[in-house]
Amino acid sequence: MLIAAYFRKLTIWGKLAALAAAAALASAAYIFWLPDVRSLKTRNPKYTSYMLINERRAAAAGKRLDRSFTWTALENISPHLKHAVLVAEDDGFYRHKGVDWESTWRAAKTDLKTGRLARGGSTITQQLARNLYLSPSKNPLRKIKEILIARRLEDALGKRRIFEIYLNVAEWGKGIYGAQAASRAYFGKDASELTPEEAAALAAALPSPRRYNPVKKTRFMEKSKNRIISRMRASGFLPEETDIEGLDESISAIAASTGTAAVELSTAAF
Repeated sequence: MLIAAYFRKLTIWGKLAALAAAAALASAAYIFWLPDVRSLKTRNPKYTSYMLINERRAAAAGKRLDRSFTWTALENISPHLKHAVLVAEDDGFYRHKGVDWESTWRAAKTDLKTGRLARGGSTITQQLARNLYLSPSKNPLRKIKEILIARRLEDALGKRRIFEIYLNVAEWGKGIYGAQAASRAYFGKDASELTPEEAAALAAALPSPRRYNPVKKTRFMEKSKNRIISRMRASGFLPEETDIEGLDESISAIAASTGTAAVELSTAAF
């Protein structure tokens, strides 16, 4: 009551200043309240924020969204899928500390130039932070919190565990989460049995898993899949004699564009 009475007595400028201060305080509280991620070192998450958001949205539309989610240890996931995801999503994963500041800066400049929050620039660690705790919203405050959580994940868990969790909770279609569920849904096999081409198809769908189907041979998906396979070869993940048709990109050009050292990634604790 006293606060309301005091607020009514303020001038219009005083009211605006009070509202701005309240908004700044609320923003700071949102940004700096961070989850305790240490339990993830030994405990596998049973669900993520993205899973719950998707299911709530389906329920609000009067639909039911079943969840397909089977945890699989990192060593039981095909090396081809690990490699494909790395070269497609974050080829500097084992070099950065959770945030690729160069990519973030490029993304920010693109957003400012276009006047909309469109470009991502997120690392695998940032994607995991968003998936576990946040939302798909393209919000500057959410982006700051994503970065802070990503740094906390790196400090608490380390690269191997981060990658394991990411491959188990990443969305690969409506209600499909993780490498094992995706492998069974699209190829009828376990994640350990994926071929290079199947792995590349799954990696190609990651940027927009509800839009892109790994088994639909659209022009976009075929081009993306072939680009990923070329990068896997250029990085030393696939022998040159692997017979996969339709690769129309120069290996040397891909190698120059990724800047990924073959030894660095191929020995990175798979």
